[in-house]
Amino acid sequence: MSQLLRQGFIAALAPQGVPNLDIVVSDIGGQRQFGIQVKSRLEKGADGGWHMGAKHEAIESDQLFYCFVDFGLSETGAAKTYIIPSRVVARVLRDSHSAWLARPGKNGHVRKDSNVRRLTPDYTYAYAPDSPVYATGWLDPYLEAWHLLQA
Repeated sequence: MSQLLRQGFIAALAPQGVPNLDIVVSDIGGQRQFGIQVKSRLEKGADGGWHMGAKHEAIESDQLFYCFVDFGLSETGAAKTYIIPSRVVARVLRDSHSAWLARPGKNGHVRKDSNVRRLTPDYTYAYAPDSPVYATGWLDPYLEAWHLLQA
């Protein structure tokens, strides 16, 4: 929220129980309103990603953005924030999960579907090893991309 305020927005916590957003945002003139869902992570786990659910594959709105916050090794260090439109997140989750399901698991077993999804900086594990789809670097254009909220 502090970053939004620094960018000149009015930002407030959404009321408890609102299902798809954490922060309600408006520009100073009240001409543009939108919501933000925040996902955060510490440097734990092998894939460097954020926990998501199957429901996030269907959440698409021009007025909803995600802020994926990466605290690195400690919550006290400098955080990196990726600002991504909900339509992009939904597409990436659908595409990567579908590709992951289509590829055989260890020893060739058929993978079972679940509600678990991950937004990761590198999806080459889900695709053929030489596939450029959502490979390392796909997140880079969204790093500190606060300008996307100005549109």
